[in-house]
Amino acid sequence: MAGLLERIHRARRTALHHLPPEAARRAYEAAAEILEPPRATLARVEDLAVPVAPGVALPARLYAPSAASLPVLLYLHGGGFVIGGIETHDSLCRQLARRSGAAVLSLAYRLAPEHRFPTAVEDCFAALRWLAAEGAAQRGLDATRLAVGGDSAGGTLAAVCALMARDAQVPLALQLLITPGTTAHADTASHRLFANGFLLDADAIAWFFDHYIDRHHRHDWRFAPLNAPDVDGVAPACVLLAECDPLVDEGLAYADRLRAAGVPVTLELYRGLTHDFIKMGRALKEAGHAQAAAAAALRAAWGLEDLSA
Repeated sequence: MAGLLERIHRARRTALHHLPPEAARRAYEAAAEILEPPRATLARVEDLAVPVAPGVALPARLYAPSAASLPVLLYLHGGGFVIGGIETHDSLCRQLARRSGAAVLSLAYRLAPEHRFPTAVEDCFAALRWLAAEGAAQRGLDATRLAVGGDSAGGTLAAVCALMARDAQVPLALQLLITPGTTAHADTASHRLFANGFLLDADAIAWFFDHYIDRHHRHDWRFAPLNAPDVDGVAPACVLLAECDPLVDEGLAYADRLRAAGVPVTLELYRGLTHDFIKMGRALKEAGHAQAAAAAALRAAWGLEDLSA
């Protein structure tokens, strides 16, 4: 990991938070899969539009390893609510579908600053409700076996959607939270310890937050799910964290809060790794290990056969 960080530093690319959002999106998409293995071939890869509001349908991509009636993971990409999309997370979603034996639906929720908080939350939960009500069945998938997941900002959105699903009585088998943000003000010890030089810098976090949400709204639990009034009865969680990540403390705190409320939690802490490591499978074997752990949690939640057996 240290060697990889040194190579990234030597490349001297302009930091994304020094660019306007549109330019940052282009730069992130151009570099997002450089450290990932080639995109896996799957039986089904389909682009579609998901209705999320009157007159609003968002791009999405469905990945499935077979044409069977499979369970579905709604996947919410990372990128600080400002950058990222279907293309930046295509390889990861293919791996999750291939390794789990289930379908993955990747959603291009609307981004800030054009669409500030809580638009992303509303988009993601509307997509989850659509899957449960009609979308999965329309695609020949199993609407009774759903999960939600994401990485980084997408992990935040997944945690929030799991809470909203509980309140709306939308059954979920699992919430997959990969290096999620859960607190309001980036003020934990790990934010100070890993503020610079560990891939996700403090200045980048501030840039993302400022584009996404006004400061006086940051205690809203839909931005900071650790502030939720309660987490009782929410879906079981698989939480995957990186030790050298500014977000690691709040990920651990959220896992602890879920456990204290009696929610089943599988927690994996990957030592010596940074934020976004799960998308570095070409360079880090631990990325594959984390993908396999996520897939195993999904299979267990859905009662699917262990593909590693």
